[in-house]
Amino acid sequence: MASENARTVRAGGRAVTVRRPDKVLFPEDGWTKADLVDYHRAVAPFMLPQLRGRPLMLERCPDGVSGPRFMQKDTPDHYPGWIERVTVAKEGGTVTHTVCDNAATLVFLADQACVTLHRWQSRERDVDRPDRLVFDLDPPDAEFEPVREAALLLHDFFDELRLPSAAMTTGSRGLHVIVPLDGRAGFDEVRDFAHEVAQALADAHPRTLTTAIRKKDRDGRLYLDVQRNAYAQTSVTPWTVRAKRGAPVAAPLSWDQVADPAVTARRWTLENAVEHARTKPWADLPLRGRALGPARRRLHARRD
Repeated sequence: MASENARTVRAGGRAVTVRRPDKVLFPEDGWTKADLVDYHRAVAPFMLPQLRGRPLMLERCPDGVSGPRFMQKDTPDHYPGWIERVTVAKEGGTVTHTVCDNAATLVFLADQACVTLHRWQSRERDVDRPDRLVFDLDPPDAEFEPVREAALLLHDFFDELRLPSAAMTTGSRGLHVIVPLDGRAGFDEVRDFAHEVAQALADAHPRTLTTAIRKKDRDGRLYLDVQRNAYAQTSVTPWTVRAKRGAPVAAPLSWDQVADPAVTARRWTLENAVEHARTKPWADLPLRGRALGPARRRLHARRD
């Protein structure tokens, strides 16, 4: 039985104890740990397919989002045995990441003040081969419009290569554009392909887009960032809450929504994201990822 300062929550067929449910995690907004738990339970049907089998890096805010925070990779020994884990290689050894495969784990992570879940691009069955390609688009200044324009250009370009693509807000400043892959290519191959796409798009739009890594070389242009396509690199999980004022959510978008001038990186929050999730903005995205080979040949033919 939970104590007076705890709440028992049923999720995923388990009873999970949430300690100090009234603890405020978002002090400027009043959102509590209980609010994060309730959000995780409600969004679980949409969020779990994006999480299953993926090593996670957890952004924890034990004193709320205005206090100190830390990024957790290794799973603590005190985590329940029913929480999935995966041990992967790192420089000089191994690290055992948490894997979130069920709603009970989502609730437990909320209890641990894990506000934001960052996922690998690969899954535990083959951590060396990603099944997602990611472009990270942040605005070069305060204006969001360059991000919207770059995302739509990427969408059109991937259409030419006959690759399905999807967009999501990051809940911070920009958008991610994602291409589902079949998981056969390694990280180096995927990143090289992404860089070729980025360079082709930057060459076609040299006044607004760039692949220059150094900020001083960008001259106010939007950077087409493909650096997340590497082993052990992460990106924010679709539907996760960001540890920022207003509790913004990383929200999947339809391409019509990307084009909508009213949509910005923080359009959806802990308060309204579940309603948005129920509209299934990624309904048209194929369940099975595509191979890179045919798309690479089309890219090279286009260049030649």
